Amino acid sequence: MPDNDLQDKTIAFLCATEGTEQIELTEPWKAVEQAGGTPRLVSTESGRLQAFNHLDKGDTFPVDTTVDVSDHTEFDGLLLPGGVANPDLLRTRPNAVAFARSFFDAGKPVASICHAAWTLVEADVVRGRTMTSFPSIRTDLRNAGAIWVDEEVRVCENGPNVLVSSRGPGDLKAFCQAAVEAFKR
Repeated sequence: MPDNDLQDKTIAFLCATEGTEQIELTEPWKAVEQAGGTPRLVSTESGRLQAFNHLDKGDTFPVDTTVDVSDHTEFDGLLLPGGVANPDLLRTRPNAVAFARSFFDAGKPVASICHAAWTLVEADVVRGRTMTSFPSIRTDLRNAGAIWVDEEVRVCENGPNVLVSSRGPGDLKAFCQAAVEAFKR
């Protein structure tokens, strides 16, 4: 039974049509649902998203809407699942980058796990923020002005919104809990 802390809240899960790490999509999705919220899958194209379990194809998931027809006003927060290919593809799509940035501009909570921070680097929203990520992109974050820390989850309230970040699948329990707490605000 959901605890209804997120009742009447809709959270955007931004993913490219390929390359999302499946568990980094499904576990936070379940956490939002269990808290009474409504997760919606937003992508660069309509149809289905192909998730991955590391380098192997995983399940496919129906896309609810696209960045071309949606904006931050429809959502109460943004969650960015990782995977290497997912954020690498998103950061090459100006409309996806603008969609992510709009949540920061509107002061809404954002949660990013693993390599997903690449999208935030491209959106130029990490400067001055303390955050974590998969260790291989720490230099990218530092070069973009972030303060990188090696922690399972980091909640940064530098600015009008909350940014929750995490290193990867091994930190999902802490990430999901912190993301739901941020989305409650």
